[in-house]
Amino acid sequence: MAQLLAEPNLQLTKKQQVWLDDAICRLGNNEPLQHVLGYSTFYGYRFKCDGRALVPRPETEELVNWILHDISTLNPQLSTLNILDIGTGTGCIALSLAKELTNSTVTALDISEEALSLAKENAKLLEVENVDFIKGDILNKTFNSQLSTFNFIVSNPPYVRECEKAEMEANVLDYDPHTALFVTDDDPLIFYRTIGKFALTHLTPNGALYFEINQYLGQETCDLLIGLGYKNVELREDINGNARMIKAIL
Repeated sequence: MAQLLAEPNLQLTKKQQVWLDDAICRLGNNEPLQHVLGYSTFYGYRFKCDGRALVPRPETEELVNWILHDISTLNPQLSTLNILDIGTGTGCIALSLAKELTNSTVTALDISEEALSLAKENAKLLEVENVDFIKGDILNKTFNSQLSTFNFIVSNPPYVRECEKAEMEANVLDYDPHTALFVTDDDPLIFYRTIGKFALTHLTPNGALYFEINQYLGQETCDLLIGLGYKNVELREDINGNARMIKAIL
């Protein structure tokens, strides 16, 4: 597609023309470009994308970069790292961290069997072997007790309130799985509260918890974590100036 834009007089084969016509039709129906292409680039890596999981966002790359920066500057003494990614989706966070941190063991958790199947395909494509994939519900207390301890826990959980649907583009609302997007208006911080409590007993001493958050609920999320006993709770803006990321130290 990029070559066609650069060379408008390029002669297409019949197969290429059929693909292009189909792509234009799909884009006209608001299907995400990443679904049409079949992939998205995240943190320099190519991830297979389809309707089984959220399309990776550039803002999430900033979260990964924050984690990697902290690990390189604050924890050089750790010979091995245990990392948990809650709500892994395509696996973009877990697999990017695993690729960048060869001394790590990453656990990628998701409630969706379909999302996990996509993440596993991406692990194979990226030739990543230091990631364990687990199907489970973080909101289930019985399941939570089965997990080990980790140096770092990261999550980009569902955080869009039902009242915010009107602000969303059709290419997100119609194609991304709603279970990975939405929370109820009456308890929008359910995942942050649950994961925050979980991390109290599953982070190693001085371990760090990282979240991508709802930009409208930054202070509320910080207050929740402070109330749970976390220290050095830090809220960061993304490249667009939106409150998007939080780090909390146990």
